[in-house]
Amino acid sequence: MIGDRDDDGNRATGPLAGVVVADFSRILAGPYATMLLGDLGATVIKVEGPGTGDDTRTWVPPTTAEGVATYYLAINRNKHSIVLDLADPADLALAHRLAARADVMIENFKPGGLSRFGLDHGSVAAVNPGVVYCSISGFGSAGGASLPGYDLLVQAMSGLMSVTGETDGSPLRAGVAVFDVITGLHAAVAILAALRHRDATGQGQRVETNLLSAALSGLVNQTSAVLAGGVVPRRLGNAHPSLFPYEPLPTGDGDLIVIAANDNQFRRLATAIGAAELLDDPRFGSMGERNAYRDALRPLLLERLATRTAHEWFEVLTAAGVPCGPINSVDEGIALAQRLGLDPVVEPGGVPGLRNPVTYSATPPSYRRPPPALDADSAAIRSWLTP
Repeated sequence: MIGDRDDDGNRATGPLAGVVVADFSRILAGPYATMLLGDLGATVIKVEGPGTGDDTRTWVPPTTAEGVATYYLAINRNKHSIVLDLADPADLALAHRLAARADVMIENFKPGGLSRFGLDHGSVAAVNPGVVYCSISGFGSAGGASLPGYDLLVQAMSGLMSVTGETDGSPLRAGVAVFDVITGLHAAVAILAALRHRDATGQGQRVETNLLSAALSGLVNQTSAVLAGGVVPRRLGNAHPSLFPYEPLPTGDGDLIVIAANDNQFRRLATAIGAAELLDDPRFGSMGERNAYRDALRPLLLERLATRTAHEWFEVLTAAGVPCGPINSVDEGIALAQRLGLDPVVEPGGVPGLRNPVTYSATPPSYRRPPPALDADSAAIRSWLTP
């Protein structure tokens, strides 16, 4: 069967080996989820529209030396690509056969968008009752069904941007499509749970998630502040609303992230920087007090930190058990992971990407196929689907 072997002829392994995923999603949340499933051995068949295919194939720069969008490469390994024009009766018939044979179908059309093609959950489940059908949208299938689901919109409309940026500055977005990623993770977890249910009962089901719900969940303490504390969070720059210090602090030659997330860590910090007298100041005796008097405490910390470089303080504070670290660029972050033995880079088919972030003692992820070129597997998939 297609997908049982990689490009070198090695049989796919992993806890999801043999699971067929019909991936009708595009851009980020859905493809990220299906890549994670593919890493665990699933056969992922990526269905793309005619023309340019997945939008992220055109999201440039940056590109590789061959002109391939690195955005697309980030989230599409371990997949097979086929172009199907759902407006074409022959291609639509193939899409129906794929949905009928799939263990999992995932889509992020606007809610109800696949109904006109007979690829909605009800239609698919009628011929494939064991299917796990995952729908991803921007704002759900009720009142927000007509709203387009872009991460930036959700960063703005969920409240994330209202708490991101300098206190007296403009709201800022995060430097990555954070809610697409969080939604993709929720989708993958939901699919795995539904597969477990199907294994136990033989019954498939529909699972739905959306960027706004995932965003509000991902805002964790900020949404809890509203619901349980009656407090509307505000922008604090790099400061934390509940912890101090927990932010970049200037040293003799640059900023260093310094964290004292509990009283023991603060005691170690004060001692390590030669300011043990702070421990006798009643204003700084607990986390609540340090937060209340952070404007008084900050200059006392900065006075001591100014006496050494960021690298020197990193060595001193780390040795003292105080969490701290430099503010790296992305390439420096990857290099750090390499130095720490995390082996962050994998290269299926010679295409570099980030390793799956989870290790398994018995069923490790595998990296069998590079992200496919558009329609690269059409012949094999069409042969597999043709009676």
